[in-house]
Amino acid sequence: MELTTSPLMIGQAIVRYLESVVHARSQNTARTYANGMAAFKAMLTEHDLAPEATPLSRLTEEAVAWFAEYLNALAPTTERLYLTAAAGLFDYLAAEGLLEVNLPRVRLLIHQRARRPGIRLPQFPKSAIEQVILSAALLPAKPAADEAEALRNLRDAAFLITLADTGLRVHEACGLHRGDVDWYEGKAVIIGKGDRQAVVRLSERSLKALKAYLVARARLDGASGRHLSSLPLFARHDQGAGKKVKPITTATGRNIVTQRVREFLGVEAVGTITPHSFRHYFVTTVLNASGNLKLAQELARHQNIAVTQRYAHLSDGELDKGYGDIFNPRP
Repeated sequence: MELTTSPLMIGQAIVRYLESVVHARSQNTARTYANGMAAFKAMLTEHDLAPEATPLSRLTEEAVAWFAEYLNALAPTTERLYLTAAAGLFDYLAAEGLLEVNLPRVRLLIHQRARRPGIRLPQFPKSAIEQVILSAALLPAKPAADEAEALRNLRDAAFLITLADTGLRVHEACGLHRGDVDWYEGKAVIIGKGDRQAVVRLSERSLKALKAYLVARARLDGASGRHLSSLPLFARHDQGAGKKVKPITTATGRNIVTQRVREFLGVEAVGTITPHSFRHYFVTTVLNASGNLKLAQELARHQNIAVTQRYAHLSDGELDKGYGDIFNPRP
């Protein structure tokens, strides 16, 4: 008796593809790809290719063109993410030998049909950030109920000022150890984006805030039984940490910004300033003060100067003045 093998359905192939994504990519990426594939399946259904009932052999590269048209109602950025997920599906099918695929044609169709997302200038409330920095500098003098609260005030002041004056990404700041800082040179060695080692400069006010925090933390650090250089620069000061010196997480870093923005500016300002807003502030401050695009690129550690150029725009006040000097000159 001859055994017959049921053909693989498109829906089954998509399930296998998404399982491979879960094992190879981040949780956020896997979630995005799953959303993209849900939209892809809905599109196939509209083209009479119900994924659960259609053999994989009927799937062609033309589906990418249909998908690009189907995604027109979404934002261009989301469209490109979902098209990337679709391209990944065809890559997977070809690599696993499940379907003959003309991969160059898939890429060409995506290139031809996808919309280009517009370049948006980084937006951030500069005056509000400056208010946060000024308020942060006053935190060490704020009355505290106990030692832990006093340490949090000192830590948060140092954290916010350091973000503003270094351009550090939040995970880079949270990952710093005491031994990463050269107090004499005013520099710190970090592991930045793409696991690249880099050097960042520290301002005098950030160094002052960090030193004040670490002096107050001396008893805890000394009792840790660990070499000082191995201890985190920014530590937890909550009941969960107890007497141990544990580093703050990226989530804690974001919470520090959120909580202090609420405290300094009010609940309506929550969400308008994030840790990355301080990086925007840093780059713009360097550009406004120096006018040197290359300097800003190097200090911000942008691999591509085109990223830095996005910050090289004039403020409304500068535009008003320039226009007035030309068309409304004062006698």
